[in-house]
Amino acid sequence: MTELTGRHKNAADFLPKIITVWREGYGLSDLKADLLAGLTVAIVALPLSMAIAIASGVGPERGLYTAIVGGFLVSALGGSRYQIGGPAGAFIVLVSACVMQTGIEGLITATFLSGFVLIAAGGLRLGTYIRYIPYPVTVAFTAGIGIIIFASQLKDLFGLTLPGAEPAPILDKLATLWAARGTITPAAVAIAALSAGVILGLRRLAPKWPGMLIAVALTGLVAVLFHLPIETIGSKFGALPSLPPVPALPVLDRAHLLAALPFALSFALLGAIESLLSAVVADGMSGTRHRSNAELVGQGVANIGSALFGGFCVTGTIARTATNVRAGSRGPVSGMLHALFVLGFMALAAPLAAYIPLAALAGVLAVVSWGMIEKEELVALVRSSWGDMLIVAATFLLVVFRDLTEGIVVGFALAGLVFIKRMSDATALDRPAEDAPEGGGHRGGLMVYRLHGPFFFGSAAQVGAVLDRISDRPAGFAIDFTDVPLIDSSGARSFALLARRVERQGGRLTILGARPEVRQVLLAQGLRPPAVRYLAGPADLEEALALPPETGPQNGPQTGPQTGL
Repeated sequence: MTELTGRHKNAADFLPKIITVWREGYGLSDLKADLLAGLTVAIVALPLSMAIAIASGVGPERGLYTAIVGGFLVSALGGSRYQIGGPAGAFIVLVSACVMQTGIEGLITATFLSGFVLIAAGGLRLGTYIRYIPYPVTVAFTAGIGIIIFASQLKDLFGLTLPGAEPAPILDKLATLWAARGTITPAAVAIAALSAGVILGLRRLAPKWPGMLIAVALTGLVAVLFHLPIETIGSKFGALPSLPPVPALPVLDRAHLLAALPFALSFALLGAIESLLSAVVADGMSGTRHRSNAELVGQGVANIGSALFGGFCVTGTIARTATNVRAGSRGPVSGMLHALFVLGFMALAAPLAAYIPLAALAGVLAVVSWGMIEKEELVALVRSSWGDMLIVAATFLLVVFRDLTEGIVVGFALAGLVFIKRMSDATALDRPAEDAPEGGGHRGGLMVYRLHGPFFFGSAAQVGAVLDRISDRPAGFAIDFTDVPLIDSSGARSFALLARRVERQGGRLTILGARPEVRQVLLAQGLRPPAVRYLAGPADLEEALALPPETGPQNGPQTGPQTGL
C-alpha cells in the first residue's frame, strides 16, 4: 500500500494542472470567466509579443507564433493553474546573440533542443531546487534585464540611423548610439513618448483598459494621418502572414547542433528560472500551489512545439500571468484561450499591423523595462546587509556588462557563501559557569561546554580553534549538543580529533543531548566508546559520573542516562 501511495504521489508531481481543474469541476460560469480573462491577456500579449520579437532581432510574426503555439502548450500541459506562456523580455539579449551567431535556423534549433533539456530537468525533479534561487539574485537579475532591454530600444526610441549593425555589448552599444545622435528623428521621439504616455496614463486613470493595445493603435493612426517619416513594421519587415506556418523540424545537422547547444542550455536555464518565478508569483496572488516539475515538462514541450512552428523560446511571463489572475481566470483554459485569441487577431488584423510604428513598440518595451526594475526592493536589499548588497551588486553588474548566465551563477555562489558566513556566525561554543558541575567522581573536575547552532564545515574551523585551546586544560570535559540541530562530517571530524586528544591525556569526551540524526553523523566519524560517552542530557551527567566507565551498553542509540553510548 505504501509503495502504491508513493507511486501515485510521484505521478502527481507531473500531472498537468488542467486535469486537476477538470476533476474539481469545470462549468459554464468557469468558461465565461476564462473567456474574459483569456481575451484580456491576449490584448496585452499581442503588441508585447511583436515588440519582444523585434527587439530580439527576428520578425514580429515569430513573436506571434511563439505566443500562439507556446502559450497554448504551456497552459495545457504545465503545472501552474494560471501561468501564461510566450516570448519574454528576459530572453531578448540571449535570443539576439543567438541570431547574430547562428542565424534564424540556429535560433529555432536552440529552442528545439532547450525543450528536451527542460523535459529532462523536470523528469529529474530539478524544479524543486530551481525554486530556491535566492531573492537578491532574482531581483538584481530582473533589474539588469530591464536595463538591457531599455538600452536595446534607444535606437528606435530616438529614430537613430546607424552606419552598421548595432553592437550587442552595452558599452559599445551606448558609444555607437551616442555617435549617431545627429540622426535623431523628432517624429519617432514624439511617437515613442505618446506611446509610453498613453500606457502610463491609462494605468493611473483607467487601469482596466488595455493600455498597450490602445497606445499601439493610437500611434499607428497618428503616424498614418500625419504621414510621419518613421519606420513601421511594414516598412522594415513587410506584410505579416495571417496564419502560422506548417510545422517542420529544425535543421539538426552536426554543425547546427554544436552551434546551438550552448544557447539551448542558456534558454533552458533562464526559462526554468523565469517560469518558476512566475508560477510562484501566481501562487502568491491566488493562494494556489504549482507543481514545479510538471511546469518544467510543460515548458519543454512548449519550446519544442514553438520551434516546430518557427517560433523561439517560450517561458512563463510574470506580467501576463499576473494579468490573467487579476482578470478572474479560473484555470489553464484562460491561457489556452489567450493563445487562440492571438491567433484570431493575427488572422483578421495582420494587414493593419504593418502600420504600427517601431517607435511605438519601443515605447511599450521602455515601460515594460522600467517596470522590471523593482526600485523599492533593490533599495531595501542594499540597506539590509553587506551580504545582500554584495549579491545584488555582483549579479546586476555581471548581467548588464557580462553575461546573463554568468550573473545568475556568480550571484547564486555569493548567496551561498553569505549564507555559510551567517550560519557560521550563529554557531557558538561557551561554558555556562553557573551550572557547570563541580567534582567529577573518578575523573576529577569536569568542565561542560555548550554548543549552539548548526555545526558544519563553515563553522568547523572557527569552533575547532576553540576546541584546540580547551583540549589541553581538563583531563576530560563534556559538550552539550542540545541546541545543535544538525552537524556535517566536517563538524563531526573536529570532535573526533578532540576525542583522540582527550583520550591520550587519560580522559574521555562526554556528549550530552545529541539528537539521533546528529549522533548518527558523530558515530560515522568514529566517535564511539570507550573514548566517547553519550548521555541524554545535562541532567544525567552527575548520575553518570558516579558509575564506572564500563557500565552501560557499548553501541546502539540510547534514550535515557547512559555511560557507554
